[in-house]
Amino acid sequence: MNQILLAVLIIGGMGLLFGALLGIAGKLFAVKVDERVPMILEILPGANCGGCGYAGCSAYANALAEGGVRPNMCPVGGTDAAEKISQILGVENDDKEKLVARVLCNGTPERALQKYIFDGPMDCYSANRLGGGEKICPHGCLGFGSCVKVCQFDAISIQNGVAVVDVEKCVACGACAKECPKKIIKILPAKSKYTITCKSVEKGKVTRHDCIVGCIGCGICAKNCPQEAITVKDNLAAIDPLKCINCGICMEKCPQHAINKID
Repeated sequence: MNQILLAVLIIGGMGLLFGALLGIAGKLFAVKVDERVPMILEILPGANCGGCGYAGCSAYANALAEGGVRPNMCPVGGTDAAEKISQILGVENDDKEKLVARVLCNGTPERALQKYIFDGPMDCYSANRLGGGEKICPHGCLGFGSCVKVCQFDAISIQNGVAVVDVEKCVACGACAKECPKKIIKILPAKSKYTITCKSVEKGKVTRHDCIVGCIGCGICAKNCPQEAITVKDNLAAIDPLKCINCGICMEKCPQHAINKID
């Protein structure tokens, strides 16, 4: 009986000792968490879309607490979240320009020639592996919706074989742009209404043959732009959103109708 009691006391004593040691170690090696981090996380939407440039909301919250990061980088939370985070951090909130995704293709089936009918797995990567897709143009939208599947905000859809962005829902997280195997989705300032909806860098004669609304690099848009906001390089026109004043002259002058207004 005495031996059993002694064993219980020894085990109990060891448990108390180890418990005390663990408690001391926990305090010594505890990672201090900035009390502002959970407060910021309550404000952030929890979408973990990566639109802020960080792996997720938690990573962004920690970066904010450490300092040197703008409070208005969350495209989902918007101005309201930025203002609340600024108050927690005690910093000023500078407005961030709204960005949206733009699909640089307007080659619907009746406009872009097709070389075959794809009947494989309904995703853009599978179609792209088979000769670059159905369209003769190697730069055209494949239209199988891989971008749609990765958008967490229901901001992109396939309409008549081409991806179309709902600018009201788009938060410019960039997921669609990363997913597109043709790399024809670009994040641009929302205030820039006119977009070259083409990514073809082929010679004008080739592009005109492949798609009736493709940019042929003729330069007429650049010559008529009053702000010199358009340049032509590698047979493809590009609009500088910082110079563009949305006058619409480029769209009116384009013989290919490769420039479109996107509200």
